[in-house]
Amino acid sequence: MPTTDPKILDMSQRVSFADEAAAAWAEYQETGLHLTQQEIETWLDSWGTDAETEVPRCHK
Repeated sequence: MPTTDPKILDMSQRVSFADEAAAAWAEYQETGLHLTQQEIETWLDSWGTDAETEVPRCHK
């Protein structure tokens, strides 16, 4: 029986998430492009402020 709890993913959502994660990992291994956790946190912390910044650029 399907769950009505929006916090629980159904099987197709889990497979889709896993496929996206595998594709992202493969792209990273091929290109080396990434953002650090600190870069992402700094960007997210700027959201909704007068000093909101653009999305950081990926780098090697």
